[in-house]
Amino acid sequence: MELHRRLADTTPMTTPRPTSFPFGRALCAMVTPFTATGALDLDGAQRHADRLVAEGCDGLVLSGTTGESPTTSDTEKAELIRAVRGAVGDRARVVAGVGTADTLHTVELARAAEKAGADGLLAVTPYYSRPPQDAVEAHFRELADACGLPVALYDIPGRTGTRIEPETMIRLAAHPRIVAVKDCAYDLLGTQKVLAETELAYYTGCDEYVLALYAIGGSGYISTVANAAPRHFRAIIDAFDAGDTAGAARLQRRTIPLTELMMSSGLPGTVTAKALLGRLGLPAGPVRAPLRPADRETADGLQRAYKELTTV
Repeated sequence: MELHRRLADTTPMTTPRPTSFPFGRALCAMVTPFTATGALDLDGAQRHADRLVAEGCDGLVLSGTTGESPTTSDTEKAELIRAVRGAVGDRARVVAGVGTADTLHTVELARAAEKAGADGLLAVTPYYSRPPQDAVEAHFRELADACGLPVALYDIPGRTGTRIEPETMIRLAAHPRIVAVKDCAYDLLGTQKVLAETELAYYTGCDEYVLALYAIGGSGYISTVANAAPRHFRAIIDAFDAGDTAGAARLQRRTIPLTELMMSSGLPGTVTAKALLGRLGLPAGPVRAPLRPADRETADGLQRAYKELTTV
């Protein structure tokens, strides 16, 4: 009992919040809209970006996995940045995905993104070749040295085959332009170790972890599901910031059916996000091969889950 009283006397009632939000708090991993014939739809991208910002996003990530970066050209990536920058102005941070399996190509994309008007860079671990940790570290350092934009490291070993180990992350945090992490490692212990040792801003890239990471000191989220439901995800962190932790938990739990259908149904989030956006009459268009569109049954289920989430 005495120990319990001492802990109660010394434990803060609220979790200290990060002091740095380099790319905002509520970010959407934005789809890249295409026309019916598969061309880049810049008008659609501008309308989609404007809606996302109007409904709570203060950051947009372009040309990430959800944005079909493997199948868009370097020219299209730069055009997309310019178009979205023109649509949102200074209302939101524009973060450009530049990660590739090739360090030199990544550097080229980073410089092009800076020239096109991006506020920051998102760089995934080099994939397929599975470089060891010293090579991963050298890759990110070369990128961060190559231009003047702040960099978020994208740790998603389930796709890349290579983890950015916590010790590597801690060393990279000493670089002045490496400021953030998009965390899809599913290793909450490792994440907490880095949070304890660095000032890196952590953004979850897993929609089911929005509240969990934010509650232990994360800076926010980079959400795929927010393409369709930006207000709801913003409400989770707003409720937490207001001290309504129970309300934040309820809001997080309400996202489960839609998040599960979009992110854990066996289809890439790009496919499910575009299927749902299409049903909602919002800019999206087709996916590019080798991805294939969702079938009608999947789209029906997504639409039902969205209606349940957004109906008060």
